[in-house]
Amino acid sequence: MKLTSFASFLSGLLFGAGLTVSGMANPKRVHDFLDIGGAFDPTLAFVMMGALLIMAFAWRMQKILSQPILSSSFELPKTMPIDMRLICGAMIFGVGWGLAGLCPGPALVGLVLLPKKAFLFVGAMLMGMGLYRFVEALLSTMVPNQN
Repeated sequence: MKLTSFASFLSGLLFGAGLTVSGMANPKRVHDFLDIGGAFDPTLAFVMMGALLIMAFAWRMQKILSQPILSSSFELPKTMPIDMRLICGAMIFGVGWGLAGLCPGPALVGLVLLPKKAFLFVGAMLMGMGLYRFVEALLSTMVPNQN
């Protein structure tokens, strides 16, 4: 196994462990965070703030290093404008996250912790991804590319 693959595996393992230890793989924790008028639990906000601190450190390191430790160059996403596609996608994600209490990372962790509950979510998520690809391909054949 290549070192980069092993590092990727360890990163995923660390991410999953972090989700488990912080309780973010538990849908009830997310529901309680969103329940402002009831059993509000601010834990998710603290987890997000911790993630922001770690990411701030990572961005700082990226500015200092000439290249990543295990790669020849940084592969940063390009900045895209906020458009209706992004807004609609964010709204769909937010509604699904609020209803299910899961998003993709915790759902995959949930396949190990709560397989019956997470299996339905992951199945629906995969079907949604497939449906998106199908609709996107269909629309690209119907509407000429404006770029």
